[in-house]
Amino acid sequence: MATVELSFSALPAHVRTARLVAAAVARRSGVDEAVLDEVRLAVGEACSRAVHLHRRHCPDRPVMVTLTDDSDAFRVAVTDQGPSDDAVDEEPGLQALAESSDADVELLDDLVPPGVGLAVISGLVDDVSVERGTGADGRGLVVRMAWPTSS
Repeated sequence: MATVELSFSALPAHVRTARLVAAAVARRSGVDEAVLDEVRLAVGEACSRAVHLHRRHCPDRPVMVTLTDDSDAFRVAVTDQGPSDDAVDEEPGLQALAESSDADVELLDDLVPPGVGLAVISGLVDDVSVERGTGADGRGLVVRMAWPTSS
């Protein structure tokens, strides 16, 4: 079982890097080529959501992404450290957040209804779960996703 861990500051530009790394590891893990766009989009949504929460509540803390290749699946866990009570209520959920400016982020907050990011992820990934309070101080969420591999 191979694991890749990413830790990045809460900047929208880093979401693109996380998507690219996830797609590369998924391909190496044996995820079907036809599914790689779904992997990129789902990881991008989860990371965008985490970046948004961090920028609002804990900009000095990193977003964590763990990519794991085990015998039957490629697994991704995106961990944020935002306040658990506000996490589901503050979903920007648009892929455009990854390439947006600060002004665009504030505009998206006003236009996108809560929960869109997790809804997009659950529409893309059959095996997805969300866990609350994973940090030592009970903060944050972990969005776990998995895709079957052919290896």
